[in-house]
Amino acid sequence: MGTTKILYKNTNISYTERGKGNTLLFLHGFLEDNTMWEYYLDYFAQKNKVIAIDLLGHGDSGCLGYIHSMEDMADMVFAIISSLKIKKLTLIGHSMGGYVSLAFGELYPDYVKKIILVSSSTRADSVDRKINRDRALEVIKKNSDLFVTMAINNTFLVETRITHAKEVEHHLEIALKTPKQGIIAAIEGMKSRTDREVLLHFAPYPIKMIVGTSDPVISPQEIQKEIEGTDTEVFEINSGHMPQIEAKEELLEALINSLK
Repeated sequence: MGTTKILYKNTNISYTERGKGNTLLFLHGFLEDNTMWEYYLDYFAQKNKVIAIDLLGHGDSGCLGYIHSMEDMADMVFAIISSLKIKKLTLIGHSMGGYVSLAFGELYPDYVKKIILVSSSTRADSVDRKINRDRALEVIKKNSDLFVTMAINNTFLVETRITHAKEVEHHLEIALKTPKQGIIAAIEGMKSRTDREVLLHFAPYPIKMIVGTSDPVISPQEIQKEIEGTDTEVFEINSGHMPQIEAKEELLEALINSLK
């Protein structure tokens, strides 16, 4: 199936759905849209039902307000899976999509088979990260395109911007289409998100983590501290924060292993 739209709280939400079998739900990160998963949807749709959603204020999905909390986005995800009559699913979330997956897992645990976090974390923002987000908001209000361009450049490793120039440029084009309200609402939502590290200890479903060895946003060292005292499985791959571009095949292999 192609792109579908659903009306949620008087706002159009866009998602793509294809395949049959166990449901895998893919959630993109900040300044992305569901097309970031295209390569992986093609692969996993051969034996599964795959769904990829444009989160609030991203891609072809509209905005709901000044703040899009992770819970707001999780409720929107639940509205879609309810309309599709899905009772159990595995969530695969990149960066902000991982935060939304964890919010969903806390709000709707009975629906979750497994959560796979890609370049993401269970922890809330540190004080320093919140300060950086406030600084970012000031830049966005003056020049959102400048912020987006800087943010995308800082997300990728320097060598990636050279070796994968076309993919990085395409990613920037998608990011620049994100409306200012969507950018601000997502940053406010990430800044105020709840710490969900407790899920690594007590969630009634497994949580797997995939982390890039050179991730400038969420480091493997951070993740190792998070998982202390848990049996959480972590897959390290040779990439920065954007493995779907920097290490496409390695990410696919890590996802396959995470789903076992």
